[in-house]
Amino acid sequence: MRHWAQTSPFIVPETPSPVRVHVLLFDAGSDQEGIHSIELGGRTVVLLFEDPDDAERYAGLLEAQDFPVPTVAVLDRGEIEIFCNEAGYEARFVPAGFLPRSDEERMLIAPPERNMDVSQWKEQHAATGGASAGEEIESEITDPELEAFRRSLEGLL
Repeated sequence: MRHWAQTSPFIVPETPSPVRVHVLLFDAGSDQEGIHSIELGGRTVVLLFEDPDDAERYAGLLEAQDFPVPTVAVLDRGEIEIFCNEAGYEARFVPAGFLPRSDEERMLIAPPERNMDVSQWKEQHAATGGASAGEEIESEITDPELEAFRRSLEGLL
């Protein structure tokens, strides 16, 4: 006995929904809006959090360092990756439940102890007339600072 599978021309294959990620924005919605980034090995990295709680926790850690409070924004992963590529940034996906395996990866779950002065970023933005679509907040960290940060994180684990 033969079975014939017949497909209907009216059935449209389901297209996958866009993958949403959570990023940290400063001055969200203003003409001075900027995206949070960190400097890792000479690369400017934008963190794309899968879990909104991880993004909120990271924002809280920045605030605890007297950094301006960022807004957690939900964006399409593909669109933010295109933005990063065009701006010369590296988009780094941080999956839910992420456990770092190196000193560099630890920076993906907790900000460095020292951050770039935001007032300098805003002045630079004003000087360029807001021409750049994505101003970043970069972190500057030295090896001794990274080692101290690593020890403090290991103490928490």
